[in-house]
Formats: sequence, C-alpha cells, structure tokens
Amino acid sequence: MKELPSREAIIAFLRDNPGSTGRREVARAFGIKGGAKAELKAMLAEMKRDGLIEGGRRRPRPAGDLPPVLVLRVTGADAMGDLWAEPVEWEAEGPAPKVLVLTRRDDPALGAGDRLLGRLVAEGGGEDAPLAARVIRRIGMGPRRVIGIYHHGETGGRIASIDKRADRDWIVAEADRAGAREGELVEAEQVGPARAHGLPRARIVERLGDPHAPKSVSLIAIHEHGIPDEFPPAALAEAEAAAPVGLDGREDLRALPLVTIDPADARDHDDAVAAVADDDPANPGGHVVWVAIADVAAYVRPGSALDREALRRGNSTYFPDRVVPMLPEALSGDLASLHAGEDRPVIAVRIVLGAGGQKRGHRFVRGLMRSRASLTYAQAQAAADGRPDAATAPLTDEVIRPLWAAHAAAARARDARAPLNLDLPERRIVLSDAGEVLSVAFRERLEAHRLIEDFMILANVAAAETLEEKRLRLLYRVHEEPSPEKLEALREVVQSVGLSLAKGQVLRTSQLNRLLDGVAGTEHAEMVNMSVLRAMTQAYYAPENLGHFGLNLPRYGHFTSPIRRYADLIVHRALIRAHRWGPDGLTPDEEARLVETGEHVSMTERRSMMAERDTTDRYLAAYLSERIGSEFEGTISGVARFGLFVKLDGTGADGLVPISTLGREYFAWDPDAQTLTGEMSRRVIGLGQRVTVRLEEAAPITGGLLFQLLAVEGRNMPTPRRGAAKPGPRRGLSRLRAKAARDARRDKRR
Repeated sequence: MKELPSREAIIAFLRDNPGSTGRREVARAFGIKGGAKAELKAMLAEMKRDGLIEGGRRRPRPAGDLPPVLVLRVTGADAMGDLWAEPVEWEAEGPAPKVLVLTRRDDPALGAGDRLLGRLVAEGGGEDAPLAARVIRRIGMGPRRVIGIYHHGETGGRIASIDKRADRDWIVAEADRAGAREGELVEAEQVGPARAHGLPRARIVERLGDPHAPKSVSLIAIHEHGIPDEFPPAALAEAEAAAPVGLDGREDLRALPLVTIDPADARDHDDAVAAVADDDPANPGGHVVWVAIADVAAYVRPGSALDREALRRGNSTYFPDRVVPMLPEALSGDLASLHAGEDRPVIAVRIVLGAGGQKRGHRFVRGLMRSRASLTYAQAQAAADGRPDAATAPLTDEVIRPLWAAHAAAARARDARAPLNLDLPERRIVLSDAGEVLSVAFRERLEAHRLIEDFMILANVAAAETLEEKRLRLLYRVHEEPSPEKLEALREVVQSVGLSLAKGQVLRTSQLNRLLDGVAGTEHAEMVNMSVLRAMTQAYYAPENLGHFGLNLPRYGHFTSPIRRYADLIVHRALIRAHRWGPDGLTPDEEARLVETGEHVSMTERRSMMAERDTTDRYLAAYLSERIGSEFEGTISGVARFGLFVKLDGTGADGLVPISTLGREYFAWDPDAQTLTGEMSRRVIGLGQRVTVRLEEAAPITGGLLFQLLAVEGRNMPTPRRGAAKPGPRRGLSRLRAKAARDARRDKRR
C-alpha cells in the first residue's frame, strides 16, 4: 500500500495548487489508490479538526489561506487611491488579510461597504506583493448611511435624520452609540437588513459635534452628500513639493495687458483676459482677444496622487463659509492661481474678432504670463463706467477700454446667435465670523459678468474646434434639447399667462427667448423663467458631441477652469498632446476612459450642486427662524398633490403650504395644468400667482420652511377647516417631504 504523505507535504501541495484541488486531486498527486483513499480521507478530516486546513472536501485549503474565488467587502481607498477589501468570511486567528481590488474599465464603481465576488490573482512583485483580486461581479451595495441628530432615551437612542424627505427615525442600541451625546450631530450606517415594518437600526460611525455650531451647515452637506474634504498625505506632499514653472519652452506673454476679473470673494484666479485693436488691414475695426488659463497640467501629472484625488473629487464645491477645493491650497490658491504681479504658466488662446464680433481665427500657445491686476467685477465695471479707483485708473486706457470695445463686438455676435437668455439672479448669503447669517440678497448682474462669460465661451468653442481639427478626443459639455414631455408642460404654463409655444417645429432658443422677452418686467417673469429652466435637460460631460442647446452652439468643450473642474484639465491635456508641448498631455489610457471619466465628473458636479443647494436652504431657514409668525409676499413656484411651493420675494427662499391648510373645502390637483381647484368654490390656485403667506415653521437642520397661505392675487383665503392636520414642530416638514417623494414615485409608475 502506498505510504500516506506527511501533513506538511499535503499543505504544501494545497498551497501550490489553489482552487483546483480536492481530495481526489490530492490522492492522484501522491499516487494513493484503493483502500489508502479511506485513510487519506480520515487524515484530511483529522487535519481539519486540528485547524491545519479548512474548507470542504471538494476545496480543501491550508488554514488561513484564502480560496481562489471569494466574497470580499470593500473597506475603502488608501492615500494612493488604491481600493482595498477584506474577506467576508475569515475563521483563522488574527485580523483578516487586506486584498487589493484590481478594477477594469467595465467594472462597476465600488465604494466602502460594497460586497463583491472576486478571484485572487498573482500580482507579481515577489513575496512582499499584496494579495490581489479581480472583480467578477458586485453582489451587494454598502450599508445605507444617515446623518442626523442623536436623542437618548431610557430604552435606547434614536437618530432623527436631517434629510427633509425622511419620514422616520433610526434606532441605535447602546452598544452602537459610540459615546454620542443628546442633541449631537452624528453619522451612522444601517445595521442588519432593511425592515418592512418598524424602525430601521443604525450604528453610529462618527460624531460630528454640535449641529448649531458655526459652520456646521456646510459640514452637514459635506457628510450628507459624501464630498471628500480631506486630502491624502501623498497628494498634499506632491502639492507642497511643486515648484514654480519658468519660461523654458513657453511663449513669453508677460508684456500682454492681462488682468483677472472675479467675484470679490473669489478663492482662486484661473482665467485672465486682455484685448487690443487688430492692426491687420484685412480686419478693419476688428479686435484681438487673449484668454489665458492657468496651466494646471504642468503641476498635476496623469496618474499622480494629485491627479487621482482631483478625479475623485471631480470639481470644487463652494459654500458660503468654505470651499472644498479640487486641488490643495498650495496649488489652487498659490502656484496655479494667476495672482497679480506673479509669473504664472498658462495655456492661452489668441482670438481674432471681426468688427461685428464674428470669430475669424484663433491659435493656442503654452506660455508664461504676469497679471497686471486682480480686479473684482464691481471694480472693472466702475472703471468702464468712468469711475475708476486707485487700482483701475492706470489701467483705463490700456486694459479697460480695449476689453469693453472687444466685448461690444462679441456681444453683437452673441445676440445674433441667440443663446437662451434666462434671467435667474444668484443669491448671496453673507455670514458673520461666528457663522450667523447677516443678510441674504441677490448678486448684482453687471456687464462685466457678461464680458467674462462671452470671452470664456469663445475660448471653450476654440478648444473644441482645435481638438476636432487635430482629430483628438475630448470631453464635450453636452446640453441636449428638451424632451417633448417637458415642452408640453412648458406650453401649459405659458398659455396660462397668455403666451404660446408653437408645436410641430424644431425648437430653437430664439423661440424661448421670445417667451422670456414677452414677460420681462412683469409679475410673470420669474415663473416663466423658472418654467423654461425646468424644461431644460441637465448638461453633462461626454466624449460624444451632441451640441449645446442652451448656448446654441454645435460644439462646446470646457477649457477655462482647470483649477476647479477636472473636465477642463482633461481638455488642457488634450491640447498639450495635440500641440506636442510636452510629456504631460492626455495619455492613451485616459483617452480610453473618457466615457467613464465624463460620467464620473457629471456625477460629482450634480453632487456639489445638491450640497450647495441644501446648504443655502439651511442657511435661509436659520435666517428666517427668528421671524416665525411674520407675513411675506411671494410667488407660487410649484404645485403638487400634497400642497403648494412658494418662493419668497427678497430672499428667494422656498417653502411648503400643505394642502390640508387651504381652507374648508377639498382641492383637486391637475398635474398637467399645475393647479389646485376648490371643489365647491371652483377657485383655481396655480403656478406664478402672487401670494401672501405667514411663516409657521422653520427648521434650520433640515432647511425646511412651512407656510400658511393667507391671500392669493389679493384675495384672502378662508381659515383652514377645523381638524386640519398641522404637523408637529420637528417631524412635520420631513413627513410632508416624504409624502411628496412617495407621490412622485407613484405618479412615475403610472
């Protein structure tokens, strides 16, 4: 009878042949036949009892070793951007091993807590190389997270979500409390599976402090929307080690009268402009416009720690009290920022305009510039209007007047192109040093703003045209035309104010502009502007060119803000590669991933917009919380099954009027006409009507406002019917918002 192998020999064989061994393969490898197979079976069973091997008879393996195919739980990314996971099942002593997750182009995006089926692979690098696995498929998403206020009770704790759409609390066991105190802001994750009945359970993973503390509003948004706000050490080290870029290999643009024009509270300066009269006899009355953009690609190389983190963030996110930048301060606020009097590397475009503003030609250069001044919009506008200050007086003749002359020509071409001319003022929230809201107002719209916008659009079009000419792929800024369903809803709105939008023809921005011009200066202006905006599709980034409907342009590529938008950095790298300016251009690997990159940065842009909007809502609710019971004038901005949304004059704050408080009769909802009609009185309440409301509730934590409707178009509303539901002070808004979400889902299914 063949002698049985030693335990050490069996373990060595199993380790050298992972995934393809069972009892039969062990017997064949050691020449064991006949009755000796029973002895081998008993030996393997004894080794398993002794903890030397694990797994079933079909897949035995040395104890502590991982099977070739296993379920992994993603733990997160490290400072270098690599994704790591650990096995879900681990029976050996000691901590579970860390497994490097190797993702491919078509793999799903993975986040902390996700579960995946993976296959172990040899990564190379010798004995010190980490365990690595390829993704077979994702089999589960990470646990749901919640941001809320912790409340402690005798039977345990609860978390009241700060999400105004939430309709229930979360239960927290004492063991999962993590030391949280009453009234503290916390972040928690779901424990166990979702429950059809009863409250969900959660485990607190981070304590965020006092929800009413200064600057907690933006902190809430950062955590709620998962915006990365801490740079990995490797990215910070690269930014700190960056050195100024010199003139070597660049065109010297320091003699040009370039200046930056930005908001007074701008955190970075990534674009500069200059203009001169064109001295070409073939272009009488023409202009030469220079647009110089910070050369971020000179500092952020493809595949570096800075690059991985910039891609992860996608863009900078701006709050009233802070900015979460795409790049560390050493770059975004210093080396890459176009500070006055400092030499800075740029990628610039020289644009030639005719007397009527039409672009006659352009060329790109990689250069070195020195800004003459860092101006605010108000400063530049005052100088153009003949009221220069000490900073702009020396620049009036050489800088300001040529810029405004070139802009006058560009504006004529822009008006002929007829881009969508929405009038949507931007709110500005002013905070004290303690984080309290001092004032809420709308930013003044100046001709200086339009000047910069027009020149940036010219530069973005030039970038797209150049890359197409050189047959190099890029990320376009795509804005598709509205869907037929949204256009029909818009027709309903404009018909209610006596206007019309023709059917059966190709929609053009000029048609929409006629609608907007028809209500300009009237009480319906805001409603029609908002309705046109709602009819628009959301812009996104993609390597396929589908045009930009809103700007009425056949091609458009963002190029002008690489400090705060990763898509612009991609276009910069494409230009570098197209012109063969250096080794820091777009790599073939980046080009192959443009679809995924476009989808990712489109997502991060939407994420930032939602975070910024939620923060504004919370600051407005805090600002109005001391005016409970006050009366306000406003406009109906939305109509839903459960009530009305009202936008207040002055602050632009939005709040809800529950349908249960609209008097003593039943109101029927017409989703097409966007109206509520009284069953007995036949009174119609709809979009755009002027109203007077009383503020009943303001919840700074959720950002919700609750109103009582007092009058519509000057006519008083009857008092609410007796017994009408009135939400409680803490959960009322969230219940109403949750009902809104449920109704919307039901309507979508129908």
